[in-house]
Amino acid sequence: MQPDRNVSKPYDLSGQEFEATLARAAEEGAKRALADVGLDGHEAALDIRDLRSLLDCIRLVRRTAMQTAVRMITTGVMLALLAGIAIKLKIFGGSP
Repeated sequence: MQPDRNVSKPYDLSGQEFEATLARAAEEGAKRALADVGLDGHEAALDIRDLRSLLDCIRLVRRTAMQTAVRMITTGVMLALLAGIAIKLKIFGGSP
C-alpha cells in the first residue's frame, strides 16, 4: 500500500525548528543523565573537579607503584650479581 502523497506530513518542521527541537532534547537528556548519576545541582562542577583530581591521584599512585616495583627488582638483581661476584672472587674470606 502506497502512502497518499496529497496528505501533508503531520510533523513538517523547518530546518531551524528541527535544530531547536534537537538541541532541547539533547539538553534535557544530558540533564537527566547527570541527575541519574547524582551530578546535578549547584555543586556538580565541584564534584566533577574532585572526581578528575581523584583519577589523577590514582594514575599517579599506579605509576609510582610500577616505578617502585621496577626499582626493587633491579636492586635485587644487582645485589644478587654483587653477591655472586663476591663469592666467586672470595672477597669475604673463606677456604682456599
